[in-house]
Amino acid sequence: MKSYPVNGAGLGFRRGQLMTEMEESLPASIDFMEVAPENWIPMGKSLTDRLRAFTERVPFVTHGLSLSIGGPSPLDTDFVKEVGQFMKQHDMRCYSEHLSYCSDNGHLYDLLPIPFTEEAVHYVADRIRTVQDILEQKIAMENVSFYAMPSTELSEIEFVNAVIEEADCNLHIDINNIYVNSINHKYDAVDFLKQLPGERIVYGHIAGHYEEAEDLVVDTHGADIIESVWDLLDVAYQEFGVFPTLVERDFNIPPLAELIQEVEKVKEYQEKYETVKATATGTSG
Repeated sequence: MKSYPVNGAGLGFRRGQLMTEMEESLPASIDFMEVAPENWIPMGKSLTDRLRAFTERVPFVTHGLSLSIGGPSPLDTDFVKEVGQFMKQHDMRCYSEHLSYCSDNGHLYDLLPIPFTEEAVHYVADRIRTVQDILEQKIAMENVSFYAMPSTELSEIEFVNAVIEEADCNLHIDINNIYVNSINHKYDAVDFLKQLPGERIVYGHIAGHYEEAEDLVVDTHGADIIESVWDLLDVAYQEFGVFPTLVERDFNIPPLAELIQEVEKVKEYQEKYETVKATATGTSG
């Protein structure tokens, strides 16, 4: 059986009202949580202590926002070392980032697509290996949503798989991003998903989005998860087995009780396949 850094269903950890609500009562259905290291590394002792109160109770993972793995500027190795120290300080189980770039002599405040070329595969894979050498562990790269099609010497799935293979890194699978790109770039989401290297998945994301038009969907993490995305998660579990899955919500954050309903729905899908597996192997009740 594959070993994951965390297990079950998770929820993104956010400062503000959500954090305050969880300090008052942490729902038992949350199996793990996730933070962006950039939002916590510069924080003072008070916030660091508040975070530690959670990391001592629930497993945490880190999901970065500013590594800019495909960017033209030199890799910020000092930042990578800070991430490593942060992970050790809070016993973070793994580090994932976006297969994109977000800086060029300054931050661009968006996650932009890397050209799908052989040259970019070698460039990005080399930078990933550098990060892994500094952290002394494999990192996971996330398939990202994008809206302007970059150079297409390779298809998106060919590019993602080539980078992961050459870098010998792990995969952070984002279910909503697959759905969003399938609408915007007119491909079959299930076909794309099934071509991903499931053996490299460490955990996944599921989220909501905004439908601008019938043929334009924006990955906002600011709405409820729609049924088509849940269906795609169901396919992913059927194809790869159950993997840890986290509900992402960054904007229009509802009360904790509403968010937990989505976390519990993830658990329902996971339990369905765990039950099927147990029955098939004769290990149930």
